[in-house]
Amino acid sequence: MRIIAKLVVLGGLWLPGLAAANRFVHTDGTHIVAPDGEKLHLRGINLGNWLVPEGYMWHFDKGPASYREISALLNDLIGPDEAQRFWKQYRAGYITEADMRFIHDAGFNSVRIPFNYRLIDDGSAFPLLDQVIRWCRQMHIWVILDMHCAPGGQTGTNIDDSWGYPWLFESDAEQQAAAAFWRSIAQRYADEPAVLGYDLLNEPIPPPVKYLNPRLEPVYRRIIAAIRLVDKNHAVILGGAQWDSNFEPLGPPVDPNAIYTFHKYWTSPTKDVIQSYLDFRERYQVPIWMGESGENQDSWIAQFRTKLDSSHVGWAFWPYKKMDATSSPVSFARPVFWNEIVAYAALPGGVGAAEDKMKKRPPAEHVRAAFADLLEKIKLENCRVNEGYLKALGMRIAPAK
Repeated sequence: MRIIAKLVVLGGLWLPGLAAANRFVHTDGTHIVAPDGEKLHLRGINLGNWLVPEGYMWHFDKGPASYREISALLNDLIGPDEAQRFWKQYRAGYITEADMRFIHDAGFNSVRIPFNYRLIDDGSAFPLLDQVIRWCRQMHIWVILDMHCAPGGQTGTNIDDSWGYPWLFESDAEQQAAAAFWRSIAQRYADEPAVLGYDLLNEPIPPPVKYLNPRLEPVYRRIIAAIRLVDKNHAVILGGAQWDSNFEPLGPPVDPNAIYTFHKYWTSPTKDVIQSYLDFRERYQVPIWMGESGENQDSWIAQFRTKLDSSHVGWAFWPYKKMDATSSPVSFARPVFWNEIVAYAALPGGVGAAEDKMKKRPPAEHVRAAFADLLEKIKLENCRVNEGYLKALGMRIAPAK
């Protein structure tokens, strides 16, 4: 019988002789392995503040923190119809093909995309994800899909857009919903080789409710079972409890194609802070990956990134783009009249305070100008490249085009 070598697509290239089963990134012992069999060292960036806006990145330090709260502010200031149009334009303009080209030209080989399950539910996310994944495929950038906001909430804080408690771990219905959303995502991208894997839950279970730790791995198992019904190929990525920092609730691998992720902020940039994760890697012979770090000075970033590289740990720093900041590859200036928006956002909320707030609203023309200017400022062509931050990550200085 004559054996015919298969041709498969990888990153826009036709590769002869590569079996279909090897079209995807996969694990091999402690290594993440590319489809061509080479060990893969991830050098990535998070597309934060795009599909999961966070108040601190809008400089709402004493105001709305989560997407729901920011949305409520916009509904208040510009009305729900105009707010809906704003969000559509914001998502279209925050991450564009030019942004992905910048990320590629700087030398990153991967992106982690945080998303809110609500945008999967209402149909907003898939067209945007499809588009970015297509660009990434063309530019040879690996994609990690990250459920930053799960049904019921996995943290109970601003980052998961929940109600103030991680109800995911208390509610069978919410766990069923999370598994169902992941199944729909996996079904859509089951045959997409540019997708590296699925980061199941971002930073689950904050320290005050660590008594929920024993429930973490069972939830992971439930989600993975749903994914494996439709997708046998992509890696699943499991984070520790307490902001992805505590691996103690995790035991032997729950899936043969599993990667374990940790996050690390505001520690000393030394090997001892990651030693427990290195030990976990050796104990269970699984790959580990640093899915978030950053929000620090360039010198710290450089030291920590170097320590990760020398320990053979891939990484994705946080975030790619921010307002009025240096701790990101690119940043954009505050829009006109933004201080008025920030001051209004900090006022006490609730309908009981509505009349008092009406007296303190910024002029309507200032509000419209501020949000219109924000939509212009976020475009890459209007951003500043933070060269020191890129150098700290060992990246090239790519011009913003």
